[in-house]
Amino acid sequence: MIELEKKIIAVLKNVYDPEIPVNIYDLGLIYEIIIDDSKVVKVTMTLTAPNCPMADELVDDVYRSVKAIDEVTNVIVNLTFEPEWDKNMMTEEAMLELGLL
Repeated sequence: MIELEKKIIAVLKNVYDPEIPVNIYDLGLIYEIIIDDSKVVKVTMTLTAPNCPMADELVDDVYRSVKAIDEVTNVIVNLTFEPEWDKNMMTEEAMLELGLL
């Protein structure tokens, strides 16, 4: 399962918020990845703002990207706003890229 989780993280690092030039994983928008025994993947994610106009597109991109991995049998994407996202959730790389460090 660790190898599959690495593949999932890799594909999520190719999904970008169209308004921010950093991938959603490094932005800290992915809160949880759960893989069950039948390789159903549950991704819990958030957005930088609840009124994000690209919400549906980002959720769809996460679904399609993870579903494209051969081992994955199904994907469930849960969108949450608890806890609320803030810039402290970003990786150091994302903060450097955005000039916040």
